[in-house]
Amino acid sequence: MAVQLLVETEDLLRCRFALSPLWETVAAVRTLADPRRQAYHLPWVRQVRPLIDDSALAPLLTLLPRTGYTPDFLTPPPSGPMATFDDELEQVTATPLAQVETELHRCLHGPERDAPPDRELASRLLGEPARTVAELSSLIRLCWDRLVAPQWTQLRDLLHADIALRSQQVAAGGFQHMLGELHSSVQWHEDRRLVIATPHRVTQRLNGRGLLLLPSVFVWPALTVVAEQPWQPTVIYPARGIGDLWRSTADSRSTHALECLIGRTRARILSELNQPTPTSTLARVHCMSPSTVSGHVSALRQAGLVTSYRVGRFTYHERTALGIALSGTPEGTPGGPRKDGMR
Repeated sequence: MAVQLLVETEDLLRCRFALSPLWETVAAVRTLADPRRQAYHLPWVRQVRPLIDDSALAPLLTLLPRTGYTPDFLTPPPSGPMATFDDELEQVTATPLAQVETELHRCLHGPERDAPPDRELASRLLGEPARTVAELSSLIRLCWDRLVAPQWTQLRDLLHADIALRSQQVAAGGFQHMLGELHSSVQWHEDRRLVIATPHRVTQRLNGRGLLLLPSVFVWPALTVVAEQPWQPTVIYPARGIGDLWRSTADSRSTHALECLIGRTRARILSELNQPTPTSTLARVHCMSPSTVSGHVSALRQAGLVTSYRVGRFTYHERTALGIALSGTPEGTPGGPRKDGMR
């Protein structure tokens, strides 16, 4: 089975990337509830587990079944590329109650669900949709504050790096090439069909609405598609670089020989550039000012070890072939999923 998105020329012009702190929050809750499927996040799980009581999350967890439909109103597509958590949560609270009721019923009583929910809790959630939305919004905000917000700068940097990589793929090989590298379940057909292997069968014509692409830290190893009305067609895919996300810089391999050659600070900056990285991220990771980092990167660039380019208001840096050879760390290692979906 598969989701088929029928793409027209106007849709191609309206394809865009965005970040969604709200999506990451809800996906983080799912990961916390079932950490075994995402071993890369175990350091984060151990850190945040004491911060929240599972019993308090029961209403939200009931709507996040392991298999089956999850209400789309919990994670509406962001209206812009840099939507804030508060912006997105306002969208949740503004969902028409008829839509809320329809999606709650499908989630709680739909045939796709792997196990029936608690009958009393399901009845309460369905009985008063307005109260349910308010309750869920409060729980999601609690999860954002405790589980995601403290790490958001780190998560956001990784997501930005993924978007920069995808932009490079589009520039190098076109939209089709980028989609082919997105996930093993995604296929682009010459008759302008985007076919995504899923447990469901849906065919949807985009009708000029375009396609929204959201990189996600917590969705790995899966890929999620939002294809039904009234929502913006959206593909949420695993961002690259998750294997390095929670790794302390103290765990990096020794760069002593390289330090002797180009200096300690520049050696560490070069060794950390295993994916396109903006100046602000390098400054944060190495506890320097952006201007200081820019000076070091400029020296590395003059030596032919680094190349730089702009994406929007961010300047990204990555190693050249010579920089990779000297640092001894293959580009993208350990990065996101390979073409076959494995790591």
